[in-house]
Amino acid sequence: MNKKNNLKLLNFPSKMNEVEKKVEAILFSAAEPLDLEAIKDRLQSKSNLRKILESLQHHYNERGINLVCISNKWSFRTSSKLTKFMQLQTSTQKKLSKATIETLSIIVYHQPVTRSEIEEIRGVSFATGTLEILLKLNWVRPSGRKNVPGKPLQYETTDDFLSHFNIKKLTDLPNIEELQSAGLIDSSSVDSSIFGTGKFYQEQESEKKENIYSNIDDMLNRSLNKEDE
Repeated sequence: MNKKNNLKLLNFPSKMNEVEKKVEAILFSAAEPLDLEAIKDRLQSKSNLRKILESLQHHYNERGINLVCISNKWSFRTSSKLTKFMQLQTSTQKKLSKATIETLSIIVYHQPVTRSEIEEIRGVSFATGTLEILLKLNWVRPSGRKNVPGKPLQYETTDDFLSHFNIKKLTDLPNIEELQSAGLIDSSSVDSSIFGTGKFYQEQESEKKENIYSNIDDMLNRSLNKEDE
């Protein structure tokens, strides 16, 4: 019997070069997610940083810690495959109130939005500290003043909001049609003409345009291929 036939090949991970190690160390020691410019400033190298990050991302793909990019910022996060396991290791110190969750939802879909607009959509006045909780969590921030009498402050979500909920962009959230079909909102009480205004609406329109351009490209490519035949 040939013993060689029983041997199995082992795929060992490729070694990282010095620049990759430096980028890994920069991201590991960072207190917050970093964008390309911030990493370049600390790295002080002319290497192809995006290629290095993609290489590291692939290297960590099947490990307990993954390298992720959210809102164009890079950071190490626990693998999404271990979410249930990690939930068992942590405890929530304080649950958000229903009013706080409703307020956050309104800001997400209608941003930028003023305090009075939030109260109008909810149909009730703010409880003390509701908006302040979201500001303290840094999920919401002031976003200039609305050009109306009184110049009220407007509010929008932050990159920390996206990072906390592991969302790459606002349009990863369900739209009005998806919420209605899931029975999460009552379509008879929602004005679809104002639902998803501001940043959320702009991202939706941008994605629609990208899809249109992609469809046009596909159509032209198919036409050219037929002419070549």
